[in-house]
Order: sequence, then structure tokens, then C-alpha cells
Amino acid sequence: MSEAMLSKVRKLLAQAEDPACTPAESAAFTAKATELIARYGVDRALLAARDPTTDPVGDRVLDVVAPYARDKVGLLAAVSEPLRCRCVRRRRGNGFSLHLFGFASDLERVDLLFTSLLVQAAHGLAATEVPADDHPAAFRRSWLAGFAEVVGGRLWAAETAAASESGTPSMALVLADRSDRVQRRLTEEYPRLRTAPPRRLGGTGFGSGAEAGERANLGGRNLGGAAADRRLGR
Repeated sequence: MSEAMLSKVRKLLAQAEDPACTPAESAAFTAKATELIARYGVDRALLAARDPTTDPVGDRVLDVVAPYARDKVGLLAAVSEPLRCRCVRRRRGNGFSLHLFGFASDLERVDLLFTSLLVQAAHGLAATEVPADDHPAAFRRSWLAGFAEVVGGRLWAAETAAASESGTPSMALVLADRSDRVQRRLTEEYPRLRTAPPRRLGGTGFGSGAEAGERANLGGRNLGGAAADRRLGR
């Protein structure tokens, strides 16, 4: 992502997080940052349709460590799927190694957003009191599930809007072709991949996590993942 685009997004997020902002102003700044991230993805897709060498299909590996490793993986999936990336979960010690597949520009967006959202989730959990009648770990897992579900929905909406506003009649076909190419690359690497069964979570934190997901900044920020991992270990 260009430095000019990053500068715009960071300024919008700084304004959104200013304590002097009203909730309406903060929401407006955050929405604009999200829009820029989505528009960037569409612009890169159109450019690559004309010149594939500008945005090749690739992969990268992200390590997700305990605590709450499976819940962090759920957040990564919620971010990667709307941005047309696919991830394969591989057990590694007490955490996971996530093999991500996608176009270079989309992998960049996923990495940036996931790192930022880990930090935002850590702050949200730190500010949320666990009910006295709930188990802390169960509450936090359900909180993270709610956070991830709402964030994923917001990203799907932003990506859909950016595609429809591109002014390119064939945009849907361009994006569908990109998704197919990513899937083919994944299948080449993992021809016998199995889908993990759905999780059953206890705890009463889903609603609170969903509310935090509605407030989360989706413009992305290059914040330290290690610090986020420490905070999530509360």
C-alpha cells in the first residue's frame, strides 16, 4: 500500500480516536478509512486485470500464539475471507501457523488489518468486565467470536460497496476470477484439505464483543502484534 494511502488512513483513524470527537464524528472518520482500504483493493484488482505482473498471487505465513489462539484464528478468517484471501490452519506448539493465500495487495491488507484488530480486541477485552457468574476464559472466547463476526460483516459490506461503485461493469467478474485463482493456488498446495468442524462456545460475551466489533477501526494500522498477544493474555 502506498505511503500516501497509509497517511490518509492513519490521519482518519487518529481523528476517529480523538476523545474530543462525538460518536457520530468518530463513526464518520472510521467509515471513511474503511472505504479507502476497500477502494484500494478494487483499484489494485483493476490494475492487475490489465497487467497481471503488478499484483501476483502469493502466500505468506502468520504465527498465532496462545492464549486464545483458536479465537485469534477466527478473527483472521473473518478478515481474510472478505478480502479474497484464504487461510489454512496448521497446529504449531500451543498455537497455530496460518498459511495465507491471496494476491499480494490483498495479503498486505489482511496483514495490516489483522494486526490492528488484534490490538483493538485486546483493548476492548481489557475494558470489559467479566460477569461474576461467568468463567473468564469462556466469556473472553465468546467475546472474541462476537467481535470477529461483526468485523467480518462490516468488511464484506465495505468490499461489496467498493466493487459496485467502481464504475466497471465487469468488476464482479474480475473479483470472481481473482477468488478462483487464489482457490486454485491453495488447492495445489493442499489437495486433500479438510474443513474444520464448527466450534461450540459457552460464555456470555458474544453481545459485548459484537458491540466492540461495531466500533472497531477497520482502516488498519501497523501496530505491534506481540503487544496484542500479551494484552489478550489477561
